Amino acid sequence: MTQNPTDPMLRKIFAETKTLACVGVSMNPIRPSYFVARYLSLKNFRVIPINPGHVGETLFGEEIYADLASIPKDIQIDIVDIFRRSEYVPPIVAQAIEHLPNLKTIWMQVGVTNAKAAEMATKAGLQMIENRCPKIEYQRLFGELRMAGFNTGIISSKL
Repeated sequence: MTQNPTDPMLRKIFAETKTLACVGVSMNPIRPSYFVARYLSLKNFRVIPINPGHVGETLFGEEIYADLASIPKDIQIDIVDIFRRSEYVPPIVAQAIEHLPNLKTIWMQVGVTNAKAAEMATKAGLQMIENRCPKIEYQRLFGELRMAGFNTGIISSKL
């Protein structure tokens, strides 16, 4: 189980990833799931949105699907990024294992952890990341946190 991935591992994941499925993405632009998915799409990752309440609509130029099983077989998913409460994760991971044969990584967002789901993923040979955000990790690894208001390089005692 990989709960604390190394920086080289994360760099490799990003380098090898072309397409992510974002489970629980919101259509509301002020929601974290929308912001993360949008950011990743702007970084040239294909983001397949999963939201059963908006099936058939489009987000970031991609059709929204009800669940992972609904994604057409010709779309190869590298990462499943999960924006759901921890208790809802095991069935999502089970569905990912069953329906996404080329999947490499299960990624649970900040605040999302589930030991059962993590065990399922690792037993299936998948990389497992919990309680992390791909947007934050990407920005941290590639020097972009400054853009988000972090790591400005300015030390000050002024309030």
